[in-house]
Amino acid sequence: MPSLLVVSAHSADFVWRSGGAVALYASRGYKVVVVCLSFGERGESAKLWKQPGMTMEKVKTDRRAEAEKAAAILGAEIQFYDLGDYPMRVPDEALYRLAGLIREIRPEAILSHSLKDPYNFDHPLATHVAQEARIIAQAHGHEPDRKVIGAPGVFLFEPHQPEQCEWRPEVFLDITPVWDKKRAAFECMAAQEHLWEYYTRVAMQRGVQAARNSGKDITYAEAYQRVFPLVAEQLI
Repeated sequence: MPSLLVVSAHSADFVWRSGGAVALYASRGYKVVVVCLSFGERGESAKLWKQPGMTMEKVKTDRRAEAEKAAAILGAEIQFYDLGDYPMRVPDEALYRLAGLIREIRPEAILSHSLKDPYNFDHPLATHVAQEARIIAQAHGHEPDRKVIGAPGVFLFEPHQPEQCEWRPEVFLDITPVWDKKRAAFECMAAQEHLWEYYTRVAMQRGVQAARNSGKDITYAEAYQRVFPLVAEQLI
């Protein structure tokens, strides 16, 4: 079974930014695995913290439940590393765990955050960890009894403010057939309800751009930036 890996800094990031890709590839028979490095319990759960008597463990429990429900709608498996946020710190054990997962599922591609984000240092750290784990999984000397992986593509999904993150759209993915699933996954994320309409508008805008650049009838799209060159046998 082909697979796709999404490395999400916080428990909701994968829904806003790559939920369409997750649903689309799951519908095509891919094994899609989402790794949430953190629950986003400190910096991305303001609505929960405003409730009387809220505790850290309760926030984590609620965010986990939201992400699990969203992943089920999208058709993905989900794992939580619980590394904390604001700030996130990644020990070697977590890095090796991710490298082991990459060797196990051998993804066709890895999706994660932009390389820069002056508004949230957890996001580029997640991508750094994803790429480092990919490199470890390619190393013949790391756990030599396990087969190394090839060279899965790495795609960076759209940050909240792309210009400030020095991110640009290089690949448009038509998610129109699975938009209803992505929107339903949005609505699992009650702690960040303010983002539902924002990311709906983003999907529509990228849909317009995807249609213009392809001549196809596309309503909703996600945009990605490539890390590595596309290797092909022909240009067209």
